[in-house]
Amino acid sequence: MKKAVCLLSGGMDSTTLAYVAKDMGYEVIALHFTYGQRTESKERECARAVAKRLGALDFVEISLEHFKKIGASSLTDTSIPVEEYAGEEEGIPSTYVPFRNGNLLAIATSLAEARRAEAVFIGVQTGDYPGYPDCRPEFIEAFQRAVDLGTAADPRIVLMTPFVRMSKVDIIRTGIALGVPYELTWSCYQENDRACGVCSSCHYRREAFRELGLEDPIEYEV
Repeated sequence: MKKAVCLLSGGMDSTTLAYVAKDMGYEVIALHFTYGQRTESKERECARAVAKRLGALDFVEISLEHFKKIGASSLTDTSIPVEEYAGEEEGIPSTYVPFRNGNLLAIATSLAEARRAEAVFIGVQTGDYPGYPDCRPEFIEAFQRAVDLGTAADPRIVLMTPFVRMSKVDIIRTGIALGVPYELTWSCYQENDRACGVCSSCHYRREAFRELGLEDPIEYEV
């Protein structure tokens, strides 16, 4: 059976993505990163639970401590406040981690080449998260060229981004059809016990469930 490395943060998008990969006939190698983010412990807990429920071939956890040392993001630097959602704003949000997806994709590609996986799945999505340059289709296309040039994989490793032009509503609708256990996922940027309900990630998640007429199965402070 063909194999795929799936970046699994424990969040709603990446969990749905792993289920999509499995539905496409791939054996899933779940790749989880810790990098000093505020919700590191909760994300790890959720990612492990999802990988187990999914029947992943393997769960690989990699620590990227350099992101905390680099800083410049409210996810890794507690002196920078996480912004509350206040409507669509232009510019780069404080939660942007400099070139994070470039780092994650490089490691995922190494793992895929080592395990002879044919694909790397990453849940980048531009619709609800404007301002993240490493989520743009153009970035993925450029990185695919780097993968083609920089690996000896045969067949080539393909970067799979099925959600890149989908809305959060579309993603949840897809996940519901596949039986995704959203109660095991976490989206909040700043709390590990009950989701804050006010950060942009909580906002987009809750609004998507509301639009579909569904109850979000996790608890919120607000």
